[in-house]
Amino acid sequence: MSHGGLTINIIDTPGHADFGGEVERGLSMVDGVLLLVDASEGPLPQTRFVLRKALAARLPVILVINKVDRPDAGIAEVVDACYELFLDLDATEDQIEFPIVYACARAGRASLNRPDDGTLPDSADLEPLFDVISEHVPAPSYDPDAPLRAHVTNLDASPYLGRIALCRVVSGELIRSQQAAWCRRDGSIERVKISELFRTQALDRVPAQSASAGDIIAVAGIDEIMIGETLADPDDPRPLPLITVDEPAISMTIGVNTSPLVGRGGPSDGRRGPARRATTRVTARMVKDRLDTELVGNVSIRVLPTERPDTWEVQGRGELALAVLVEMMRREGYELTVGRPTVVTREIDGKLHEPVERLTIDVPEEYLGVVTSLLAIRKGRLEQMTNHGTGWIRLDFIVPARGLIGFRTQFLTDTRGTGIAHHVFERYEPWAGAMRTRASGSLVADRTGNATAYAMFSLQERGALFVEPGTEVYEGMIVGENSRSDDMDVNIARERKLTNVRQSTAEELERHRRSSFAPTTSVSRSRRR
Repeated sequence: MSHGGLTINIIDTPGHADFGGEVERGLSMVDGVLLLVDASEGPLPQTRFVLRKALAARLPVILVINKVDRPDAGIAEVVDACYELFLDLDATEDQIEFPIVYACARAGRASLNRPDDGTLPDSADLEPLFDVISEHVPAPSYDPDAPLRAHVTNLDASPYLGRIALCRVVSGELIRSQQAAWCRRDGSIERVKISELFRTQALDRVPAQSASAGDIIAVAGIDEIMIGETLADPDDPRPLPLITVDEPAISMTIGVNTSPLVGRGGPSDGRRGPARRATTRVTARMVKDRLDTELVGNVSIRVLPTERPDTWEVQGRGELALAVLVEMMRREGYELTVGRPTVVTREIDGKLHEPVERLTIDVPEEYLGVVTSLLAIRKGRLEQMTNHGTGWIRLDFIVPARGLIGFRTQFLTDTRGTGIAHHVFERYEPWAGAMRTRASGSLVADRTGNATAYAMFSLQERGALFVEPGTEVYEGMIVGENSRSDDMDVNIARERKLTNVRQSTAEELERHRRSSFAPTTSVSRSRRR
């Protein structure tokens, strides 16, 4: 966008630490940071993660306190918490002297004067925010005599232009249709032509003839270009350093579907009727090609071979990033087997170390004991507890990453859905020892067939079922969660024997429960004649 004769490029980065690769790529393209903090919630773990990266890159920070009009806003307390966060992250004296802007984005207003809690800023527009950006964010610095160098920080695709590389021009000038040196990751250099050149205007890409140092552009014409590579002067190629991201902390295995029901997964795109299509992507080659495609635009994950040719180990920053990948592949029609997530350990000074996470929990006061006991069995250490005086408390824990696998579901159940949890990678610590796994076992089908309501009605007292009546099952398939710690083989395909005996009331009740459209009905016992 343009403001007062200046061109301001605004890049939004995800706050979640599981997508840290995108954060690091975004920070490599900018000259300053707007740290957005909610006037009620204050700094969260993802705020700590992004700020840590910005301070390490020596970028100037502008603190923006947003949503100051919320009825539960505590502006002064949030500002103090932000100062404490800067001190916690060892910010220098220059970095801690940051400007503060108070804003309400929904109303389009910002001010440098602190408003009262729950009120709007005294300015009628966002001009104070743009003035602070113009004053505190420096212009791009470059050597005017240096040759062309443009760093590829992200990728996009177009059905007409093919792969599009998003770059920041570090020095020199890039002109449309010119020849450039493509400095690849393996050290080789190839001569290419820049067929198309675009700038960003608002939310659209517009064609441009040239770009100079500091510009963020999109170029087309290089089909196999990758993130971290460099476009340079063909007569004086000087590659830039590759983009480095944090090491993965969680891994899981992904392989082809080996169940007897392979290829019969049904519609993969959620459509019904004539438009539905069957799942067909079941081979190892298709799965491997999809994982290789993900590596092109996602530098945060790694794909490693295993002992089996149809299974691969996929490592990422957290279980959320891996879950997003699996869900995307499922929606695209891939049939997969997914292993249990495990942590990526390291050997430091001859001792085994594991990743630990900083977990922040906001929960009503009455669930304090439930949450602390839940995390105690997961080797969590309570570091800080803050009582807001509103009936809610904030708890800060240090927890091994393996202790948070499967934690969220149990946490929401124990807090009746009221708890809010955020976590971010903190550091590596020595192995915390054995940890108790889940206390429930599995209900396993002992034969092939179709699940029947008759059998499920009897099994529902044993635990929670994952399948519906009529679902095709096979021997060894997990069909539910046992209420006890051991696994149980069950006959979920058992059918009612047809006799001339009169139908009982219990079966009538079962029939009513199966109907999803009938209202709840109380059935009285019939008198025998």
